[in-house]
Amino acid sequence: MPVWNSTHVGHLLARTLFGYSKIDLSVAQGYGTFSDLIDLALLKDTPIPAAPNTWVSTVPAAAQNSSGQTGTWYREFNYWWFNLMHKEGLNMREKMVLFFHNHFANERDKVQYPQHMYAQNALFRKYAFGNFKQLVKEVAIDPSMLIYLDGNNSRGATPNENFARELLELFTMGIGNYSETDVKQAAKVLSGWQVNGLTANFVATRWYTEASVTILGKTAKFDVNSLIDHIFEQKETAEFICRKLYKEFVYYKPNEAFVLQMAAVLRSNKYEMKPLLRFLFNSEEFFKATYIGSKIKNPIELMMGSSKLLELPIPDYINIYELSKVLQMQLFQPPDVAGWPGQRDWISSTTYSYRGGFTDSLLTGKRYNGVNVTGKLVPVAYAQTFTNSEKAVEFVEDVLALFLQFPVTPKKKAFLLETLLSGTIVKNWSTYTPGANVSLQQFFKAVMRLPEFQLC
Repeated sequence: MPVWNSTHVGHLLARTLFGYSKIDLSVAQGYGTFSDLIDLALLKDTPIPAAPNTWVSTVPAAAQNSSGQTGTWYREFNYWWFNLMHKEGLNMREKMVLFFHNHFANERDKVQYPQHMYAQNALFRKYAFGNFKQLVKEVAIDPSMLIYLDGNNSRGATPNENFARELLELFTMGIGNYSETDVKQAAKVLSGWQVNGLTANFVATRWYTEASVTILGKTAKFDVNSLIDHIFEQKETAEFICRKLYKEFVYYKPNEAFVLQMAAVLRSNKYEMKPLLRFLFNSEEFFKATYIGSKIKNPIELMMGSSKLLELPIPDYINIYELSKVLQMQLFQPPDVAGWPGQRDWISSTTYSYRGGFTDSLLTGKRYNGVNVTGKLVPVAYAQTFTNSEKAVEFVEDVLALFLQFPVTPKKKAFLLETLLSGTIVKNWSTYTPGANVSLQQFFKAVMRLPEFQLC
């Protein structure tokens, strides 16, 4: 069993949540064991949140696009999800919703209507800890997916192959585990569904007419459910999704031997996600020292996590929404069907600068474009929540322990101490002296601009 300590608890929270506060960490440590923290908090089933507004049940119509309503609704949809992330507490459901949103990537520019994207988002939330095979079955006939991968007008006689190809390549098995013939035959089986308003209906006259087809070595009169059942009978399917989960939550270079262990757990539990996640987060593998602080935060993790870290009661969601586009992670608008590649793709000379600009804005109250933000930190009040706020050296240590998963060099630590002191000496430091607010602001800015702050 992994050792229960603040480093390991912080690592678990950093990977399963959109960041955490000092209070969150303290509450998590109160559980006393990883099993209790995982079962009673991270993987606890919680009530499904209310919809962002009544538009989610409004029948899609072209006038909604031309009037600009869809854009307004998408923005509200983003703010709604940001709020769920910010108020997630110690539950990782929203992290799994984002994982599935990236796994079954759909782009709003093609889907168009946020009503469809909301229904899909709700589907991911429903199955966040549920049965992955059933989720795939429901995604296959989900209006958003039918529109995005052109299943909406696919007919058995001349089927569109887009969804069939991505079902096998990106959603279940991976390249090299199926043939072009499998794609073509699966496309026939997946035909016949048509989006009608807010839902999708099966139209038998649009379906394939052959008595049987052969897919992945089996000949049968498949329908959507039996086809997906057959795909999940292939050992590669469990390995594929477990590999992707490993890369997201553990390390970007998968340990294939451990992936096989994960796959065995997933298959033995009939593709239920909760037992797999419980196995993963209780494992020695997850807590290996080389993995701690090895993941580059995606833009949402960075922005939501920074806001939670500074204990801002209501982050500026407008600021987060605008920066998500600049930082190339606009929710509901991944780059393509493969989703956001992540890791090193998140950092460039341009995006790194804007990342720093975002964390600065939480302290200065100004966005990168000079517009005021809400939720600006009051540095002195925040600093005084730390036990060692009046002891400069210890305070720096405490802040670094909370803010970073990756240790800094003594040279950097000395620089940060100098920044905090702003010319005074250690024994004269106090949060009650004139100018302390400015010194603290500069100190927190410096910490959050460290390369190490980009890691979790």
